[in-house]
This record gives sequence, structure tokens and C-alpha cells, in this order.
Amino acid sequence: MSNLNTASYVVTDSFFGKPYIDADEQRDQPTPYRYVHGGFEGTDTRFSLCFPPAERWQGRLYQPLEGANAGHEHVNSGPLGQVTGGTEMIFRLGGYTVESNMGHIGDVFDPKAGEDPTIYGFRAAAETARFSKHLAAQIYGKPPQYAYVYGGSGGARRSPQCLENAPGVWDAALPYMGDAMVSERGDHSLLRGGGSNFTAMFNVQRLLGDKIWDVVDAMLPGGSGDPFAGLDIRQREELNHLYRLGYPRGDEFMIAQPMGQIWLWASLADRLQEQDGEYFESFWSKPGYVGFDDPAAVQSDLLDVKTTVKRTLLPRQLMEEPQFQGPEFAQMRGMAALFAGMQGLWEVPLAVELDNVPEGYRLGAGLRISGGKAAGRQLYCLNGVGNVFLCDGAGEASNQRLREVEPGDAVHVDNRPFLAYCYYYRHHVLPFTEWEFLTLDGAPMYKQHLLPTMSPFMGIHYSGHFEGKLMWVHHTHDASLWPPQGLGYRGAVHKNYGEAGAKERFRIRWTENAEHVPPEMAASPPGRANNTWLINYQPVIEQCLVDLAAWVEKGIEPAGTSFDYKDGLITLPPSAKERGGIQPVVKMTANGSDRAEVKVGEPVTLTMNAEVPPDAGRIISIRWDFDGSGTYPQSSAVDGSNTSETHTITHTWDKPGTWFATVLVESHRHGEVESTARRIPNLAAARVVVS
Repeated sequence: MSNLNTASYVVTDSFFGKPYIDADEQRDQPTPYRYVHGGFEGTDTRFSLCFPPAERWQGRLYQPLEGANAGHEHVNSGPLGQVTGGTEMIFRLGGYTVESNMGHIGDVFDPKAGEDPTIYGFRAAAETARFSKHLAAQIYGKPPQYAYVYGGSGGARRSPQCLENAPGVWDAALPYMGDAMVSERGDHSLLRGGGSNFTAMFNVQRLLGDKIWDVVDAMLPGGSGDPFAGLDIRQREELNHLYRLGYPRGDEFMIAQPMGQIWLWASLADRLQEQDGEYFESFWSKPGYVGFDDPAAVQSDLLDVKTTVKRTLLPRQLMEEPQFQGPEFAQMRGMAALFAGMQGLWEVPLAVELDNVPEGYRLGAGLRISGGKAAGRQLYCLNGVGNVFLCDGAGEASNQRLREVEPGDAVHVDNRPFLAYCYYYRHHVLPFTEWEFLTLDGAPMYKQHLLPTMSPFMGIHYSGHFEGKLMWVHHTHDASLWPPQGLGYRGAVHKNYGEAGAKERFRIRWTENAEHVPPEMAASPPGRANNTWLINYQPVIEQCLVDLAAWVEKGIEPAGTSFDYKDGLITLPPSAKERGGIQPVVKMTANGSDRAEVKVGEPVTLTMNAEVPPDAGRIISIRWDFDGSGTYPQSSAVDGSNTSETHTITHTWDKPGTWFATVLVESHRHGEVESTARRIPNLAAARVVVS
């Protein structure tokens, strides 16, 4: 039984009943802390709070917000803490941890809240934070002096909402990888969207097939730089549309393995078809739509079959059974592990093996269980290989997945809605700069449909009005929240406060060579580990949290990152002094160029140059990788005293092939070579063709 007093707490938001605690215990892993779990009576809001020993607490509250739709209160303190920093990071920063399920359990609406986006966007988080301060005052003898809310992806969608709509709860926010859903202050209507830009990505993957690897090669260091070479006119047009919409150039490999993007389709597909059924019907039946005017563009990919279940598969079966260990299943294994770890679904069947599914495009296909105990459940394919489909859905279907599905149950597999969705972006143009190429004098070139409402779990619009400070972090190689989507909030703040007012409260920082997830959470391209072209951005987020606290508590202004934007492309200045921010700028050559062609055994001179932006620290590590394994076996000596380094080494390859020699550089604010935290990474590579 907890000795904490909950009875004296008075809720600020009358939606929430009295708080209760159902767990209060001392835990030792990964570090000692007091764990408190509970919720608010009459609601589905749950929370978990982690309080470090008093000697580690420096008067701060940190509230990480879960990505995607949220619905869980143990993400930061669970297996995926590596992505959000985990409890140890927050304790290192002198804070205690507040986690909320954002007012709902899993993917199901709170019966009391219904579809009220304010509960899921910020109100559940705010009341949880307030209550945590009540408990902190009992545990430490005083409430926290400063409070910070932060999160990536869906957490970035919600953290500005928290700062804007619950003044006095938090002092600052740090959203990373957010979007551009901006409206007038006080607009609490449901968001409208539907992942329109993602549909262009799906269409490029579908139309290009294996040609996507030629595009990948062209855009890598030492490539031709021409992604359109070898493509037919239809493929060229779609790829160009994708780039104009802001897809990050140099990250084309992720087109071949959509992750969060296809999850969004699975979570919205039912909603889109309910609200926008006219589009999904018109696509196949009316002039002005590809399905009717140009059926050859989709006909060969059609999949519409009734079959039966052979067996369902738990995540561990995908991890362990020999038949799933080939490279074709790499992404499926990775996604299954991600969902299982994030949502505690290790004992829930997430994939199904079906009998006799013919050729056709599997990604996004609907799987409707039409027999057995789960009859009527609608799921969608997140990844399909042969007869094996990894699935998710919306609402209770997402919570249940393939529970109660048995061998022999009937299943209808139908991808017509998804094929129509591949052209959705043309008929649902968004009011952002990157979409203007699909208009003439402001009028869209294709027949338009009303944008459907998004899930209430995503909360409400931004306004750009807030008390306190906000630092926005966006990545140049994010295939889920594309670089131009990092500009919307910045524009709103500048519109509201002007240049000087924006400088007082807002910064934007760009992270180069970072994806939506750390490299180890995405499948690697053939022959090359992801960590030889992508960095782990978590140290960047931790340093930004440190800088945000220094801004709030000491008035130390953080550096922003300079950039240019044109035709869907964010470009960062080439030198560290011009670029700013906190990340080292790294360059690499092989025999003086980004491409060297040599023979087996012929030495190649590899030269790297790295420099750290002003006041951002010093270089503490330089490591080299030669074969794409990502092991970085060779290091260059550095002592943490320099803000720039230039090193040259030679290497020979003993067999023919195309290799990417890569250098990984880390900096640290104080030049601490042995530090285990806030090692800010960047990398560069050069191509070596060995004959």
C-alpha cells in the first residue's frame, strides 16, 4: 500500500476523477528509482512515474510523449527507452519521469472522452503532470521547479499542443520529427489529412519495383546523381512528384521498406473509406482517375482473393524459425519486434500465414477475417512476403490483431482500396508550399475530395502561440516526417511574434543523416549496414534537452541551424560556422573524390575532415568502416581538444565489389573522450569500386 497522499489532490481539469495509485514500489533496474503507477477514476487515463533518489534529483520534471497514436504508459521506461532516452537519461538530466497513456488504452477511445481530441492531445498529459508535482512534493519535500515535455513523431505532434494549451504546467517543449498542422488559435477541430504525402512514396515503391535500387545507387556518394536514369515515363513522373513533396534525397532506400508510413494507412484505412468512400469508388469508375483512365497502371498489381488461414505467428516465431531468417523477411522481423516491444505484444500473433495467395501487390492489402471467432475483423498488411502477412488495424482490431484466429478460418484479401490510396495525394492537395506544383494559379489540376478527419488520438492543430520556450528538432533524412514538414511550426511562430519575438522563444535545429528511427530499428539495405549511412539521433535529443534547460533556467540562448529550402529540398550550409547547430560537419574523399576506381590490392587514400560548430564542443572520436559491416574497426587518435580534425589513412580491398568507406565522427560539448552520453554523431562516405 502506498504511503503517498492522493486524497488531498484537487484535479484542475474536471473531466478527470480522483487520482489513484495501484502500484508503488522500489525498483533497481536499470538504475534505482521509485515506481508509481495509477490513473484517474472514471477515465481510461493511466500513468507511470519514476522518481530517482533525492541525491540525483535537481528539481526537474521530464515528460516524454509516446509516438504514433500513443495509448501506453511504459514506453520510455520499457524496452524502447533507447529511442526516447529512457529513465536513466532523465535521471542523468536531474529529473523524474512522467509517462501518460494520453487518455486511452491501446488504440481504443476512452468511453467517457469519445472522440474528443483535446483529451488525447494534451489534457490527459497535463493532469498527469500536475498530479506528479503533488507527489513529488511529498517525496522530495518540494514540487519540481522546472518542467519539460518532449517527444518524437506522434509525441512531437502532441508536445507543442501541451505547451500551447496548458500554460503553467510545463516551461518548455522539445518536439522532434513533427508535422505542420497549423491553424488559428483555439481551433480544437479534428485534424484533416490522411497521410496524403505517404501515398506518393507507396506509389513509387509499387511502380519502380526493383528499379528502386538503381535510384538508391544514383543518389549515394559517388553515384550518377540522376535518379531518373532507366525509368519509364510513368515511373519518372511519380518519382519527381515524390521529391517535390519533400521526400529526403539520399534516403531512397527507405522507399523500399516503409514502416511508420504503412502503419498510418493501417490505422486510418477504415476511417478514410468511411468518410471518403466517393474517392475510393470514383478511382475505379470515373474519368479523371488513374484506375479508370489508365487501368494498365494498376491492373497487374490487383489482389482480390478468398483463402484460408494456415497458421498465425507470434513475434518470436518470426525471430526464431529458420524459414523467416532470410533477408526478404528482415523488415518484417524488425517491424514485429518494434510493435511487440513498444506495445507489449510478444504473446500476441501479429502475422498470419495464408494458403495459396496469388501474385499481386501485398503492401497495404486488406485482410478481412470472414470465418471463425474473429469473423468481421479488418486488418491491413504492414509487410508481406509470399503467403506471410504482418498485420495491424484500427481500434479494437489493433488491440486484438490475430487473437482467436485459427487454422482454416476464411480470409478475404483485397488491395483495391490501397491501390486507389497510392494516387490519393493527387486528389487531396494540402495547403502547403511543397504541394503547389500540383496546382495552377491556386487551382488543383486533379478533381479534389474533402480531406478526411484524422484520428482524435493525434490531438488538435497547432497555433504557434505559447508561453515558455520551444526547440524544434528535425532530421534531413526522415522518410516519415519529411524535411519540409519541419517548417510549418516555425512559420506559425514567426507569424505570431515576428522575427525578434520568435528568437526569444523558438529555435529549429536540423540533424543531418538521421532517420525516423535509430539505424538498428530499420532493416539494412543489401550489403551495407544502416549505421554506415544513418546516425543514432538520441544523443542529439539529449543534448538539446540540456540546452533547452539552460535556456529556460539560465537564459543561455541555444544555437539554431541555418538552412535553405527549395523544391522540396532542405539544404544545410557546407561549413560548420555557417551551419550552426550542434552536430559536427563531416566530409570524406577516396583518392581525392567521392568515387575511386581501383584494382584488388591497390591502396586507396581516404581523407576525412570534420569541424564542430562554434561553441558546440570538440571532437572526441573518429572511427572508420571499410566493408559496410558497421563495425568501424579502425580509429584515428583524438584527445578531445580540437574543434576540427583532418585525418588521412590508406586501405586496400582484397576482393572486387563496390564498397562505401565511411567515417563516423563524434563530438562532445566538453571534449570528454570517455563520456558515455551526449556523444553527438555525424558521418560521411565515399564510394570505392574495386575490379
